[in-house]
Amino acid sequence: MTHSTVVSRTLTELDHIRLTNLIRRSPSTHTAETTALLVDILDNADLVSPQQVRADTITMYSQIMMVDCETGTNNKLTLCYPHDAEPTQGFVSVLSPIGTSLIGLEIGDIASWSGPDGKRNTAQVQAILFQPEASGDYLI
Repeated sequence: MTHSTVVSRTLTELDHIRLTNLIRRSPSTHTAETTALLVDILDNADLVSPQQVRADTITMYSQIMMVDCETGTNNKLTLCYPHDAEPTQGFVSVLSPIGTSLIGLEIGDIASWSGPDGKRNTAQVQAILFQPEASGDYLI
């Protein structure tokens, strides 16, 4: 399946370096589809310093509120690295289909991913409840 990053993504330089290294170090911990999408995002993202990233952009460890486009259900998620993932607690890995779909999006953007059942899911980013960089933490 071919994916394109229709929505422009903005990543911090630090997130970009860490995600690139994560893919290189652990190629078997995620699907080929997720890897291809994340590589596409990394290759085409606009890079900014952590101090310059806008507060309405999803970065690593951002806590977001999103609404399912089909059901209208609200979900609060925190985007994290695989070692911190606890999906039942709302901590989703950036290497999961939903996590990859979120990185670099802004408030109002639509995330799209395939669930375990193969069904296409979409959700709109409603709010960023916490972003490390916006609170002065540039090294997370």
